[in-house]
Amino acid sequence: MNNLFGDNRAAGILHLFAGTPSLTAAALASYLGVSERTVRNDIHILNGELRDCASIDGEQGKFTLHVYDTERFQVVRARLLETDRFLNSPRNRMDYIFGKLMRAESPLNADELAYEMNVSRGTLANDLKRLRVEAELYRLAIVGKAGKGLVLKGAESDIRHYVLENLYDALYREYPIEPEIERMALETFADSPFEPNALENFRRFLVVMLDRFLTDHPVGELTASFYSLTARPEFAVVDRLSNRIGRFLGVEFPAEEKLFVLLPVIGMRTPADAQNMRAIELDESMKALGEKLFGQIRRELDIRIENPEAIDEFLYHLMFMLNRLKFNVRTKSPLLEELREKYPLAWRMADIASKVIYSDYGLKVTADERSFLATYFGVFLEEQEEKRTRPFRAALLCGPGRVTGRLIAAQLRKVLDSSAELTQLTDANATTEMLESFDLIFATSDLPCAVSRPVIQIREVFNEQALRQKIEKAKYWDRVDVPVLDDNWFVMGGLLDESRFFPLEASDSYETGLEKMVRALTDAGQLDGGFMERLREREKLGAMAFDHGVAIPHVIQYAGGRLVLAIGTFPKAVSYGGQDIRVIFLMGVPETSDADDGMLVRVYEEIISVAQEPTLMEKVANATDFQSLLRALYRQA
Repeated sequence: MNNLFGDNRAAGILHLFAGTPSLTAAALASYLGVSERTVRNDIHILNGELRDCASIDGEQGKFTLHVYDTERFQVVRARLLETDRFLNSPRNRMDYIFGKLMRAESPLNADELAYEMNVSRGTLANDLKRLRVEAELYRLAIVGKAGKGLVLKGAESDIRHYVLENLYDALYREYPIEPEIERMALETFADSPFEPNALENFRRFLVVMLDRFLTDHPVGELTASFYSLTARPEFAVVDRLSNRIGRFLGVEFPAEEKLFVLLPVIGMRTPADAQNMRAIELDESMKALGEKLFGQIRRELDIRIENPEAIDEFLYHLMFMLNRLKFNVRTKSPLLEELREKYPLAWRMADIASKVIYSDYGLKVTADERSFLATYFGVFLEEQEEKRTRPFRAALLCGPGRVTGRLIAAQLRKVLDSSAELTQLTDANATTEMLESFDLIFATSDLPCAVSRPVIQIREVFNEQALRQKIEKAKYWDRVDVPVLDDNWFVMGGLLDESRFFPLEASDSYETGLEKMVRALTDAGQLDGGFMERLREREKLGAMAFDHGVAIPHVIQYAGGRLVLAIGTFPKAVSYGGQDIRVIFLMGVPETSDADDGMLVRVYEEIISVAQEPTLMEKVANATDFQSLLRALYRQA
C-alpha cells in the first residue's frame, strides 16, 4: 500500500545518485528546480529515512552517497521510488490532493503542495481543475487559486461519500481498527438478518466515521428524512453496536454519526436468504409501487408480467434501492454495459420503471441501479416464457448407424436448452404422424415421409453457433407468417412480406406516414377498422418514440390472432415526440396475447438491437424496397 501522505521528494534525489556517487549542491538544485538550501533540507530528511544502511555526506559543496548495507538500502530506495511513481498518475495525484485538503486545518499553500508532490505548478493546476469538476458532482468545491491557499468547502456528509466512492482504499486500507471493534461488528451482523456483504460496506462507513469524528470532523445536522430512520428496527441494531463501540473508545456518538453508519444497512443488497429477507420489515408502500411499475410497462409496451415468482424479493429490492437513492448510497453494477447491450428490452422496462420512480419519489435512478432493475425484469421475462411454453421437443432421425447417431445426439444435447427433450429415431420407425408431434426434427439424410415441422439437416460435425440460431427460430415456427429456418438472427423477418414494408415519401410527416401504413394494412384485412383510432388514443398516454431514430407505435388489433409487424422508412428524419424518426416499426398486438407474448418480447428485443447499431439502422432506414430491407436485416448470430 502506497502512503499518500509520505514525503516523496527524496525519491528524486536517489534517482539522481543512481548515475553517479557524487553531485554538487548546485547540480542537485538545478536538476530538481529548487534552491541549494532546499536540497540540504531534503538530504537531511533523506538521511533520516536511510538511517544506518546508507548516508549522503556533504563536504565543500559536494554530496556523496555512501552505502553500508546494500540489501537494506535497496529496500528503502524501492519504497521511496514506488511512492514517487505512485504520484506520476493524475488519478493518484488527485486522490493525494483531496486527502490533504480534507485533513487540512488551515488553507493549503499551493506552491508547498506542488513541491511536496514533486510536480510543477502547471501540473498541479491541471490536477486541481479535474478534481474540481469531479468534486462538483458531490456538491463540493475547492476554493482558492494555485498561488494562494486552497480550501475544501462542502458538507461533511458529502466529503465522506466522495471518499467512500473514490479513494477509500488509498486513505483507509491500513486504518488501524481495533480487533475488539471488529469482533463487535461480526457478532452484531451474525445475529441480525443483514446481507453478509453489508458487513464489509458497514466496516468502510464505520472506519470513515471513526476517523472523521475522532479528528473533530463530525457529520453534523442531517436532513429531516434521515431522522425518520431512527424508527426503523435496523437503527436499533446499529444504535446498540455504536454504543458498545463508544464505550470501548470512551466517547459518545451522537445520533447523526449512528445514522451515517446505518446507511450501508438500509441500502444493502437484498438478502439472498429468504428467511433473513422476510425478517426485515418491508415498507408497505412497495407493493403499490411494484403494481404501478408493472402497470406502466403494460401500458407502454403491451407486455404483461403477472405474478412473478420473485415478487417479494423484487419489492425488497425496491425498498433498499429507494433508500440508496434517497440517502446517496451509491453502488456499482459489474454488468451494466452487458445488460444494456444483451437485454435491451429488460433495459427498456427499467427505463420505464425509473420514470415512475422519479415521478412518485423525485429520485433519479442511476445507470447502475437501472441495471439491477433490468436484471429483475430479465428474470421475470424468462420465467414467464418458461411457464407459458411446454418443453421444447426435438427428434433426431438417423440411419442405421447407431454409434454415429449417439455421437450427434451427445453434441446436440450440449447445444439444446437443458429443459429441451431430444428423442432419437430411425428411418424405419418414423411416420408423418409421429414426426408432426415434435417442434423440430434433426435429420442426417432425407426424410422418409412428408412433414410440416421445421427440419435441420445435420452431419457428424456442425457449426454450433449457426445451429443455435436455427433452433431459436424453430421455437417461433408456428407464430410467424413466413417461417424460414436459416441462420439469420432476426426472427421478425418471418413476420414481414412486401405488403408490410412501406418506403415513405419525403413529403410525409410522421402522422401521414403512419396513417398510410395503417390504411393499407386495414384495407388488406391485416388490421381491423378501429385500429387507427385506438392507436391515437394510445399515443395520448405518451409518444411511442424510442431512441436512435426509431418509433414503435403499437396497440391491440382484432383482425387476427397473430402479431402484425410492418416497417416504414423515411428518406430523411421527421419530427415526432421530440425526436428525429427514420424508421417506424408498427405493431398490431393480438388481443389474446398470452400465447404470443414471447414473440412480442423477441420482436421488441430485435427492434431495439437494430436501433442500437448505427450502421445497421442506417441500412434499414435507407431501404427502398422489400428485398433491400431483408438484405439489411440479415445478420448472423
